[in-house]
Amino acid sequence: EDKCERLVRTIRRRKEIRTRHRSGPPARTTRGDMAQHGPPQDQPSIDEGLYSRQLYVLGHDAMQRMARSDVLICGMRGLGVEIAKNIILGGVKSVTIHDQGDCTLADLSSQFYLNEECLGKNRAKACVDSLAELNSYVAVTAHTEPLTNDFLKRFRVVVLTDTPLKAQLSISAFTHANNIALVVADTRGLCGQIFCDFGENFRVLDTNGERPISVLLASISKDKEAVVTCLDEVRHGLEDGDFVAFSEVEGMTEINECLPMRVKVLGPFTFSVGDTTRFKDCGRGGVATQIKMPKDIEFKPLKESLASPVFLSSSFADPDRPALLHVGFQALHAFQKKHSHLPRPWNKEDAAEVVRMAKAKNASLSTPLASLDEALLTTMAFVSAGSLCPMQAAIGGIAAQEIMKACSSKFMPIQQWFYFDALECLPQTGSVTERSANAMAKTRYGAQACVFGADVQKKLASQKYFLVGAGAIGCELLKNFTMMGLGTDGGCIYVTDMDIIERSNLNRQFLFRSWDVGQLKSVTAAKAVAKMNPEVKIVSHCHRVGADSEHIYTDDFFGALDGVANALDNVDSRTYIDLRCVQLGKPLLESGTLGTKGNVQVVVPHLSESYSSSHDPPEKSIPICTLKHFPNAIEHTLQWARDEFEGLFKQRPEEALKYLEDPTFVENTLKLPGDEPADKLASVKQQLVDERPKSFADCVAWARLHFESQYSNQIKQLLYNFPKDHQTSTGALFWSGFKRCPHPIEFDASDELHMDYIVAAANLRAAVYGIRNCTDRQEIGHILEKVKVPVFKPKAGVQISVTETDAPSRAGGLDDPDRVSSIVKELPPPFKLVDVSITPQEFEKDDDTNFHMD
Repeated sequence: EDKCERLVRTIRRRKEIRTRHRSGPPARTTRGDMAQHGPPQDQPSIDEGLYSRQLYVLGHDAMQRMARSDVLICGMRGLGVEIAKNIILGGVKSVTIHDQGDCTLADLSSQFYLNEECLGKNRAKACVDSLAELNSYVAVTAHTEPLTNDFLKRFRVVVLTDTPLKAQLSISAFTHANNIALVVADTRGLCGQIFCDFGENFRVLDTNGERPISVLLASISKDKEAVVTCLDEVRHGLEDGDFVAFSEVEGMTEINECLPMRVKVLGPFTFSVGDTTRFKDCGRGGVATQIKMPKDIEFKPLKESLASPVFLSSSFADPDRPALLHVGFQALHAFQKKHSHLPRPWNKEDAAEVVRMAKAKNASLSTPLASLDEALLTTMAFVSAGSLCPMQAAIGGIAAQEIMKACSSKFMPIQQWFYFDALECLPQTGSVTERSANAMAKTRYGAQACVFGADVQKKLASQKYFLVGAGAIGCELLKNFTMMGLGTDGGCIYVTDMDIIERSNLNRQFLFRSWDVGQLKSVTAAKAVAKMNPEVKIVSHCHRVGADSEHIYTDDFFGALDGVANALDNVDSRTYIDLRCVQLGKPLLESGTLGTKGNVQVVVPHLSESYSSSHDPPEKSIPICTLKHFPNAIEHTLQWARDEFEGLFKQRPEEALKYLEDPTFVENTLKLPGDEPADKLASVKQQLVDERPKSFADCVAWARLHFESQYSNQIKQLLYNFPKDHQTSTGALFWSGFKRCPHPIEFDASDELHMDYIVAAANLRAAVYGIRNCTDRQEIGHILEKVKVPVFKPKAGVQISVTETDAPSRAGGLDDPDRVSSIVKELPPPFKLVDVSITPQEFEKDDDTNFHMD
């Protein structure tokens, strides 16, 4: 398959956001689906500018399902508000927050939308307006009455936080019977818990969200257990139970028409698809493409799952840890039911009672633990009354992701219990006492100090931290730092970011609002968190951190810091900051995200490796001849398209601009080796003289001729040199293996995709030359009718490189003085081109209106 065919596919994939994203077979519609999702034909509009980044991960269909989903979140302490914030940003139809309790001083440790003015007021009512500001497309309401079954029936997902176990069991029985997804989430100090029940038959349309695997084949055997062998020992990446469809297979052509076939992995380069003896011949070549098949999952209700739990482990270091935390949480529920409060911080009597209760709960499990770690359960009880913003951010983020899975039917949900703890964060044994844990009980940090003690809280207050980046991760870190009390007494938080707020940021950078668009991120973020905790001292900068700003971020600046947190999106900046931290012995918190994936690295001086100590393996470069003539993977077309953009709209215009502005340009160019002077000067002449557009109509004509050259003429020339049945010197077919025979595209103005290309190319060309743009397709269509496209005639003697060794070296080419001299004479001097305006285009993927990406 040729480059243009694959580029067409690439563009069509990108157009998922404007048309329809196919994420697998349609979900089955039940009466419950109709009530909770809305009628399938009632497709809410999706604001692509706001949700652009999320759409790339979820796809249009999944976003539509979310936009039809109503969610109820019970409990508006720190964990509940974290979940609500994430879900509202995600773009569900509506979020109802429920809480019958009033705000207390302990809530201020982690509930970032409450303040001292809210004390004594209902938590849900106090924070509903702040939550509603996050996304105008989501209806956010507060409910303060007792929950009833009729009320619960309105929702697609019910979320319970800070809810007694008895109420959880009652609500679970109802939601399970009525096809309503249930998510239970709780944190107890440094321990967190999530439970999911999405019903008896929940269908997942796409289990991982990854692009389907596509692999080139060498052969398919004719056998009862046919062996499919990949070409040149390329790893297929498939798993047992996957499905694949075949195309372009020769010999065993019938397999190209078969329905998707189940895979049994035989090795990294081979797999089986069952019986192929009914086909007439063995298979040669072709492509196997993974087909995403829906998967149905059965969930158990809470009561049944409590006794027979299934865990998703967060650590393979201790396989018994989830079960231990499972009985620990049940013991805490039992203690709270008996005493109407959680165990007192660091109280040995209360902790001992929790351990006794845990032993009883363990005995009731279908598969009890052989022994219980009493020391861990004791520590869990010591800190269970605490409320920590970072823990609630972590558990709240994961719980929110599960809610989005329930609404969208995309990605594999937790089955069914997930536990996480960070008990290693505690100071050394014996350093926290019951007295020190309660020393700050009457402050906003009381619910945090009861875990770590007053001494740690004082250390946090005096910390000087430098946060580099105020984007999505930066906003979350800044919120967590602020709620923890970092830099509130003798310390400071420095934050820098040179970017301004764009509308597409609002979907995931929760400190910003629509009225902040165009403002500096760092300044706006600092103001936002200062409202959450007026005690924090925060200084905002708008400088890039790098070698060019070392006069600002000096050794003295870094030397005075207690630590640095990176929230960056590029390796170069991360590497530079890592270097400064290593040089000056400063701790570094490094993190990043990619879609639904994330990573964190904690760099401690003289203890752990630094960020730059390990590197990803270098990406395998793509040969030029593969990009130009023989692409066989989607990555090839993407790289080819980027190279096209850089060459047409950035590099060549830059060279033309240098000729106009730099008097030494010609002199310097003539010193280049080989045929580079002639090529570069010819390109300048082409840009400024031969093909310089005077009107938008000229830009349209250029776009049309460029389409013909790239997607028709070049392919026809390639097929002239190497016809479809061409054989190599060994007698093998030329078009086989990694070489896939191309097909020219005939331009069709009625084809929407063809017109998309013309509109984008013409407007980019116009942007380069300062010509007024035009997006009127009818007008562009009229211009196209007048463009004369020469009939292609193949040329004999054209050399086409088949391998890298065939490619001629530019530096080794022969210089043609006559050609160079002729071009220089034909180039008008710069002073005669003063009316020419050239603006090279910097590639910007985040602007949906600039025609750089579709």
